[in-house]
Amino acid sequence: MFGVDRLRALAAVAQHGSIARAARMLHVTPSGVSQQLAKLEREAGHPLLEPDGRTVRLTHAGRLLADHAARVLTQVAAAEADLADLHREVVGPLRIGAVGSAIRELLPEALAELAHTHPRLSPTVRDGEGVHLVPELRQDRLDLLVIESWSNRPMFLPEGLSQRSLLSEEVRVALSERHPLADWEEVTLPELADNRWTSCAPGTEPYEALVQALRSCGIEPEVPYTLAEYPSQLALVTAGLAAALVPAMAQRPAPPGVRFVRLRPELRREVRAVWRTDATSPPVRACIETLGVR
Repeated sequence: MFGVDRLRALAAVAQHGSIARAARMLHVTPSGVSQQLAKLEREAGHPLLEPDGRTVRLTHAGRLLADHAARVLTQVAAAEADLADLHREVVGPLRIGAVGSAIRELLPEALAELAHTHPRLSPTVRDGEGVHLVPELRQDRLDLLVIESWSNRPMFLPEGLSQRSLLSEEVRVALSERHPLADWEEVTLPELADNRWTSCAPGTEPYEALVQALRSCGIEPEVPYTLAEYPSQLALVTAGLAAALVPAMAQRPAPPGVRFVRLRPELRREVRAVWRTDATSPPVRACIETLGVR
């Protein structure tokens, strides 16, 4: 009854909030989106949009149909990907965004394997944090993310994204070897209440997990050093200027002068692959499968 292109236009307007932004996402003209929606309204027998200032919003019928459209398009994308896998090799671009520790520890081997098994695949990689990479994924500027979620502050993902857990690892506190607690087998955060800290920038998963962990213990965090890379943070730890929460992957190789001490209670970080549910292309699927067997 309803054409896929018309449902895709409605789903895009529901996701992006305007015909103009939906058109950019779909790589068509705004008039093309409007035409598809007009045909869909006639087929549905209900108005799907109504004026909202200078833009439009979905009516109740529009929201109802948009929910169904999202589910239908997910199934269509899965069917298209399955058929593509049957009839052609995995080719073309694959735009990956990933956190730095995953780039160092997971991606090199995975990309080497993909180059061997799918030589016509053309991956590119950008580093960054989940808070910045997720909007890029949703705006179709990236195809696949490898990002993190901390156990005390699970990452929220908006609708329309799928995810797969790749690994879960222990987080330890990094202390200078000269720190009074450096030789302890384990510590609690209240025992580190007087420490200064270093972490990634505010808003990122590591920073917000650190702040939440300390505040849950009644400690107002002092984080004067915000650095994007764990090696830079560990340089400050070595100098005795700060402590840091460091996942297992980022502890290798361990710099001289640093001790990684267990936390009680334990804190963990999960690394996840994230992609748009309606864009599960053969390159995305191939990379997810390769990462999943690390």
